[in-house]
Amino acid sequence: MLWQFILVGVLALIAGLALGFFIARKYMMSYLKKNPPINEQMLKMMMMQMGQKPSQKKINQMMNAMNKQTK
Repeated sequence: MLWQFILVGVLALIAGLALGFFIARKYMMSYLKKNPPINEQMLKMMMMQMGQKPSQKKINQMMNAMNKQTK
């Protein structure tokens, strides 16, 4: 009798973890589709808004620095 309650609890925990994983994965994929990470064009626009004239070398340096930071 007691082992049945434990078994049901463990199965419910496993099912909840699996369901939660897939829901979180779907949410993150849709979030990244709506809000993509910063790319070179966005970086160029931000620099121009801050009053800087971005060169391709400077943009590449900043993209490399951002990529290193995320790893």
